[in-house]
Amino acid sequence: MSDTATAKLMAEFGRAFMQGDVEGIVACVTDDFEWRQAVGPDAPWGRIVQGKEDLRRALAERDVTMANLRFSDTKVTINGSQVVGTFRISGKTQDGQPADWRGCDLYEVRDGKIAYKDSYWKQIRS
Repeated sequence: MSDTATAKLMAEFGRAFMQGDVEGIVACVTDDFEWRQAVGPDAPWGRIVQGKEDLRRALAERDVTMANLRFSDTKVTINGSQVVGTFRISGKTQDGQPADWRGCDLYEVRDGKIAYKDSYWKQIRS
């Protein structure tokens, strides 16, 4: 897959993610897609979401827990099938606490779709 095609895929995925378009997100991933979330109970990965149905459920949960947060300062770097996306998350958490975090996602693209997304966030705790 060319870097241009990968950039187009990532733009479609990002647009769908920002708009909360679940089916648009699902259309960009492989059937065996894996999302290694930044937070969760499964050491060392956080939480692992596997497959399209699990992705749909995780996105529904995300809509509740991250409803007041926004993503900005996004940048995507493509190196063949490897993609790095950086971003900032700001706003308020579900319980009303202020949030201001930096993060990055590592992606693998396979056969024209996103095969995995591995997420990392800097979360400040006092």
